Amino acid sequence: QVLESGGASVQSGESLTISCTMYEFTAPKYCLAWFRQAPGQGREEIVDLDNNEISWYRSSVKGRFTASQKDVGGSLTFSLQMHPTRPDDTATYFCAVNVDTYFCGATNMDYWGKGIQVTISE
Repeated sequence: QVLESGGASVQSGESLTISCTMYEFTAPKYCLAWFRQAPGQGREEIVDLDNNEISWYRSSVKGRFTASQKDVGGSLTFSLQMHPTRPDDTATYFCAVNVDTYFCGATNMDYWGKGIQVTISE
């Protein structure tokens, strides 16, 4: 189960951190990813991170967003720090995980969260 949290409405330029937690997560090899879908647009991958801390960022968020992961007692939390935010960051954000692989992609993720709303106003 992938549980997202932290969705909110903030002003442009402010910071926001969203997270997702996967309980009893024991996969030795995996890829974590954040996707987002803006109104009327398709879902896009914006960042991914594997268990070796190898990361990839979409150019539109590179330098503004930072992904991190933390394992506490078998629960893995994957966080995304967003700063500075912009109105075009407004979207529903989805966390997803692939196990037994270092690869992520919109068409092959094993587990998805339900999505959380992030709204950035002018």
